[in-house]
Amino acid sequence: MRHEFWFHFPFRVRYSEVDAQSVVFNAHYLTYFDTAITEYFRALGYDYLGEVARTGIDFHTVRSVVEYKAPIRFDEDIDVCVRVARIGRSSIVLALAIFAKGSEDLRATGEIVWVATDQKTHQSVAVTEELREMIASREKALAQA
Repeated sequence: MRHEFWFHFPFRVRYSEVDAQSVVFNAHYLTYFDTAITEYFRALGYDYLGEVARTGIDFHTVRSVVEYKAPIRFDEDIDVCVRVARIGRSSIVLALAIFAKGSEDLRATGEIVWVATDQKTHQSVAVTEELREMIASREKALAQA
């Protein structure tokens, strides 16, 4: 499964991220996902904040899913993998997976759905062709579709 992702971002679990059971508290998985998604777009060369300022279009999260497969513990090194699974007219579906660092040891999977939204009207708008092309340049399955 790890081979499906060209991008991964490393984390080391901090003490403040674990719960009384000594495993990562469930809400932190979404923080890991959000941080890794930001870094994914940076690796694409997409100037997220610059585009929001220039166009007035930002993405709203409309769906977040986390499936917990195995515990992640304090001081463990993990890789959060990100890929764009689908692009609709106004939406981007991001697939995520967390693995023990450098391995196929899957700890969690996830899905985040974003919708491009005009910040003045709060209406959905089309994902720009520029962003579609940037994503397709790295996501070979989307480029072939």
